[in-house]
Amino acid sequence: MKDYKEYLHESNDVAKYFNVNIEQGLSSAESKIRLRKYGYNEITEKEKETIWKKILSQFKDFMVLILIGATIVSLLLGEYTDAITILIIVILNAVLGFVQEFRAEKSIEMLKKLSTPHAKVLRNGFWQEISTKHLVPGDIISFRAGDKISADCRLYEVNNVEVNESLLTGESIPVSKNIKKIIKEVSSVNDRKNMIYAGTIIIAGIAKGIVCRTGMSTEMGEIANLLQIDSNSKTILERNLKYLGNRLLLFCLGICLSIVLIGILKGEPIFFMCMSGISLAVAAIPEGLPAIVTIALALGVQKIIKKNAIIRKLPIIETLGCVNVICSDKTGTLTKNEMTVKKIFMLDEDYQVTGDGYSLHGQFIRNEQSISTAEGQSLKECLKAFTLCNNAILQKNKIEINEKWRREESNWSIDGDPTEGALIVAAAKCNMWRETIEKSNKKIKEFSFDSFLKIMSVLYANEKKELVLYTKGAPEKVLELCTHCYINGTRNELTNALSEKILNECNTMGKKTMRVLAIATRKIPRWDESYSNRDMVECNLDFLALVGMIDPAREEAREAIQICKNAGIRTIMITGDNPNTAVAIAKELKMFNEDKDIVLTGQEIEKIPRDQYKKAFKNVRIFARVSPRHKLEIVKSLKHSGNIVAMTGDGINDAPALKEADVGIAMGKNGTDVARESSSMILMDDNFATIVAAIEEGRGVYANIRKFLRYLLACNTGEVLTMFLGILISLPIPLLPVQILWVNLVTDGLPAMALGFDKNSKKIMQELPRQRKEKIFSRGLLRKIIYRGIQIGITSILIFIWSLSYHQDINYARTMVFTTLVFSQICHVFDCRSESSNVFKIGIFGNYYLNIAVLISITLQLAVIYIPYMQNIFYTVSLGWIEWVLILFASGIGLITSGIKTLFSMENKVAYKAVSK
Repeated sequence: MKDYKEYLHESNDVAKYFNVNIEQGLSSAESKIRLRKYGYNEITEKEKETIWKKILSQFKDFMVLILIGATIVSLLLGEYTDAITILIIVILNAVLGFVQEFRAEKSIEMLKKLSTPHAKVLRNGFWQEISTKHLVPGDIISFRAGDKISADCRLYEVNNVEVNESLLTGESIPVSKNIKKIIKEVSSVNDRKNMIYAGTIIIAGIAKGIVCRTGMSTEMGEIANLLQIDSNSKTILERNLKYLGNRLLLFCLGICLSIVLIGILKGEPIFFMCMSGISLAVAAIPEGLPAIVTIALALGVQKIIKKNAIIRKLPIIETLGCVNVICSDKTGTLTKNEMTVKKIFMLDEDYQVTGDGYSLHGQFIRNEQSISTAEGQSLKECLKAFTLCNNAILQKNKIEINEKWRREESNWSIDGDPTEGALIVAAAKCNMWRETIEKSNKKIKEFSFDSFLKIMSVLYANEKKELVLYTKGAPEKVLELCTHCYINGTRNELTNALSEKILNECNTMGKKTMRVLAIATRKIPRWDESYSNRDMVECNLDFLALVGMIDPAREEAREAIQICKNAGIRTIMITGDNPNTAVAIAKELKMFNEDKDIVLTGQEIEKIPRDQYKKAFKNVRIFARVSPRHKLEIVKSLKHSGNIVAMTGDGINDAPALKEADVGIAMGKNGTDVARESSSMILMDDNFATIVAAIEEGRGVYANIRKFLRYLLACNTGEVLTMFLGILISLPIPLLPVQILWVNLVTDGLPAMALGFDKNSKKIMQELPRQRKEKIFSRGLLRKIIYRGIQIGITSILIFIWSLSYHQDINYARTMVFTTLVFSQICHVFDCRSESSNVFKIGIFGNYYLNIAVLISITLQLAVIYIPYMQNIFYTVSLGWIEWVLILFASGIGLITSGIKTLFSMENKVAYKAVSK
C-alpha cells in the first residue's frame, strides 16, 4: 500500500485496489479487520514517563532533598527513630504528591480523548459519524466546508472544492480539487489535485473520497507534526501561584533561618535547631498548591462535561468565571433548531403548511383547502428548489427516506443543516422527492452558501436539456439579484411596487418569529464557461416565493438569560437572520427592552467608523444580518472596552472571531471542525443554558482555589508563628521536627484536596463577574489569611505556655500544642468553605469528601496521641479531658470569632440597605 500511487489511477481503480464498493462502503466486520491490521489513525506520541519516574520525581524537590540529607545525618548520629519517622513521612508526602499529579495528568488525557474529531463515513451502506482514530484504508468518507481532514484520501466526487494545504506546503492560497487522474508522477503535494491530505482543511465545497493512508503512513505522519490541543499550557493563575510560591519560599526560608540562628544563640543544639528549621520550612511552603490547583481545574472540567460541554483547553476554566458578555448565535443556541416550514408566500397565492419538526405528517393548505400534490407551475418550481438547492438528507433510523418509506411512523432525523431539512420535509409533504426529480434532472454545478453573499445556488440540466438555476437565501440579497417574478404562472417584470410588497410580507413574517428565506430561479439557454463564475450566473433571477419557518425559543434559554442578568452578564444575540425575527425571538426570551436596547445590522456597522464602535455598540442587544467579519469586529470592540467575551460560532468563517474571543465556543452538533479547532469550549447540545452552566462552574472553580489558598497559607502561617514566638520569648522549642512534618501531612493534604469537591454557592451567580486584572488575594482574602494565621499561632503558643507551667512536662506541652495546631486547622477548613457566610450557617456536612478527609485526619492524630508505639515515635503523651476542653476551645476560637464577625457584617448590610431606601 505504501508504494501504491493512487493519484496516478482512476478513482474506480483505486476503489478496486482497496476492495471497497463506493456505494456501500466497508462492512463493520471488514473495518475491524483492517483496524487490527493498520492500527489506529493517529500520530504516535513520544513515550510517556513511567509511574516509577513520576514517583522518583517527587524526591527532586529542593526542600525534600535537604530533608533526606538530614535523615542520613540522623542515622549517622544514631537517632534511628527520628530518622526512620522522618523518612516515612517524606515517603507519604511523595505518594500524596504523586497521586495529585497523576490525577491531574489523567484529567488532561481525558480532555484529549473528548476533543478527538469525528468523520462522516459510509459503512454497511449507511452514512455515520465515527471517531477519526477508527478510520481505515478503504473507508468511504464525506467532506464539507470547514472539515479538517484526518487521513490521506483519493477524491472520486467533488463540487467546487477548495482546500487549505498550508500545514503541509506552507502556501496559504486555497487549492482547487478535481477527480481526474494525474498522467505523470509529481512529487509536490499541492500538484496532486485529486488527493486530499490529513491536516488540511476544506475551505469550500463538498466532496467524497477513498481513505488511502492513515496514522503514521500519511503525509502528516511522515513529518510527525499533528496539531493537538494545548493541554500543558499554564493558566495565568498557575503562573501567579508559581510566582507566589517562589516569594513564599524566600520568605519562609528567611523566617526559618532566623528561628535556627536565634535558637542556636540561646544555647539549643545546632543539629536539633537545623532539623527544626528544615522541618518547618518543608511544612510552611505549600509545595502541593500547583497540583491542587490543577486538580481543581480538572474537577471543574468533569462537572462541565456532565452538563454537555467539553473544555478543550484547561486554562479556560479560569477565564469562564470572568466572562461578563456572551455573544450568542440565535439559531440552535437560543432556539431549539427544530425548523418547520409554516408559510409559503407567492405573489399570486399563499400556502399554510401544517405539521411539526421533521415528521412528514402535514399538509399544504390554500384557501382553507388542503392539497396533497404540487398544483401549478410556480409551486412545483418552488418545491423543486426546496429539494435540489439542498444538501441535507432526511433519514429514518439511519435509512434514507424516499417514496417507499415516507408514510411509515418512525423517528425522523436530518443529516445536515436544519433549515435545509425543513425545506426537504415541506417538499415531501407535497410528494416531491429529490431522488425522483433527479431521475430527469442532472446536477451540473453547485455554488455553496456564502456567508457574505448569504445565498446558495445549484445549476441543473432538466429533461429538455435546459439549464435551470435554483437559488435560496436572505430575502433582501435574493431580491437584489431578481429582475422578474412569476404571477399565475406567467413571467413578469419585478417592479418596485412588487419588491416592496415582498419585503413588507418578509417583515410581517419576521415579526411572527419566522425565519424567512427567498426562493428564485433562472433558465439559462446554454452552457458557457463564464458560468463557472457565480457572479455571471446569480443574476437576472426570477423570484418564486418567500418561505417562513419557525424555530421555537428554548425554555431553558429564557431562564439562563435571567440568571445572566442576575450575575452581571450581558447577553448579546448575533445572527445572520432578519432583524424583525431576531427581535421577536429576543422578546420571547425576555432579553430585549425596546426602551433602551438597540438593534444593529451589518449594513449599519459598515457605516460606523471603527473608532466609534465602542460608543455605538454600548447598548446593542441584537446584531442582525451580520457576516463573520462583523463578528470579529464586534468581539474586538467589546474586548477593547474592557469586557471578557464569550463568543459562539459554528462555521469555518467564525474561526477568527472564536480565536479572538476570551472564550470561543463551538457547536458540537452543527459546528465545523475548523470552528471546533479554533474554540476553547464545545457545546455538545448547542444550548445557551450550557454556556451559563459552564460559567457557573468556572466561578466555582475559582472560588475553590481561593479556599485552598485561604486554608493552606493561614495554616502554614500559624505553624511558623508558633515556632517563631516560642523561640522569641525564650521558651523551649514548641514542636519537634517529626511533629511539624506530621502536622503538614495530616492537615495540608487530604482536607485541602477535599475542598475542591465543594458545591458551588447558591449565590455564586448573583455576584458580579470579577475583573480581568483582579488579584487572587483581592476582596479581603489576604487579610483573612493573616488574621487566621496570627490567631492560630497565638492560641497555640498560649496553650503551650499554660501546659508547660501547669504540667511541668515538655512532652505534655508539646503534645498539647501539636494537637491544638491540628484541630485548629481542621476547624479552619470548615470556615474556608464560604467567604460570605460561616460554618454555623452553612453547616459541616455539605461536603462528603471533606467530612471523610477530616475524619481520617482526626483518627490519625488520635492514633499518634494514644497508641504507645506511636507515642514513642512522636514523643507524645495521652491527654485528659481537661486538656481536650482547652484544645477544642482554642481550636474553635476562630470559628466563633468568624461567626460573630459575619453576624455583625450582615446586620451592617441590612442597616445600610434600610438607610439607602
